[in-house]
Amino acid sequence: MTVCRDCCCGSRRKHPEVDHEGQLDRLRESLPAAHRVRTSLCLDACAQSNVLVVHPTREARRRGARAVWFGLVLDDAIVDDIANWVSAGGPGVAPMPATLTLSVIKAPATTAKR
Repeated sequence: MTVCRDCCCGSRRKHPEVDHEGQLDRLRESLPAAHRVRTSLCLDACAQSNVLVVHPTREARRRGARAVWFGLVLDDAIVDDIANWVSAGGPGVAPMPATLTLSVIKAPATTAKR
């Protein structure tokens, strides 16, 4: 999982009501050890901050699963829903809860080519 923490995402100036470090702690504490939560510089989706990308497992990727991008991850309920989905298997393994589909965004064109 990659969590954007740069100019807009993770910014107290842009989202003063969000406990950005608390989000990271919550994800790291709630996911099994096999899931790494890393931070990244700008993922080029600033208008949708806070942005988080869930990567499929290697096996799921071999079967065609792709990363899922989430935007506007601004409250604990969304963080918990994402963590629960990842714990259940994530992209290509577990069905995405309907509540999470509302937060899915397209990968920016510049990032999608990487």
